[in-house]
Amino acid sequence: MTGLPEIIISCSFLCVDYTITINALTIMESLIKGKSSSQVVEKSQFLNFSFSDKTANPAPLGLMGFGMTTVLLNIHNAGIIQLGSMILAMGIFYGGIAQIIAGVMEWKKGNTFATTAFTSYGLFWLTLVGLLVLPKMGWAEATTPYAMGFYLLMWGLFTGFMYIGTLKLTRSLQFVFASLTVLFFLLALGDFTQNGTIKLIAGIEGIICGASAIYTAIGQVINEVYKKDILPL
Repeated sequence: MTGLPEIIISCSFLCVDYTITINALTIMESLIKGKSSSQVVEKSQFLNFSFSDKTANPAPLGLMGFGMTTVLLNIHNAGIIQLGSMILAMGIFYGGIAQIIAGVMEWKKGNTFATTAFTSYGLFWLTLVGLLVLPKMGWAEATTPYAMGFYLLMWGLFTGFMYIGTLKLTRSLQFVFASLTVLFFLLALGDFTQNGTIKLIAGIEGIICGASAIYTAIGQVINEVYKKDILPL
């Protein structure tokens, strides 16, 4: 009896590998004592259950969607290009939908911070496009600069609280959220005061913020591919 091995059962479902190890000796001894097979399996001490997540890291997708769209919008805020369909399309599809998809993928991984961040900022881009497009379609009145200031102020407060969470994460993410907090407050101040200089500064700062998110996304991809730290995060 002492030579009986463990029974290992492995399976894969939805990109997750599951391994169940059953101590055959313990099961045989329990059956000899008169216990039913169902009673044996139900005893947690007889089983060793583990699983490994084989799904990809969705964070680079969310960071890239946020970063590229932020850079393009703030090139407009800096007065370099006009606000047109290119920025609106990026806001809907890459900044909006792609980030929401990344947030749902992070939810599956049990990452509360990333789920909250990507889903929220994805919906931010969709609401921003809505604020710009709905009045053009005649579905709502245009938002006043004063009201827009409060909209941006709320997002700045949210981002400030999320920044506190990054203090347990990488330096690059800390910079992304710190610079984004500053960006929202600058944009809010620009709408409250209608000061062109403040809006220009916000545009330049926003380009830096978006570029830092792009760098963080690329760093995560490159470091994973090469299995070592090529780009410091």
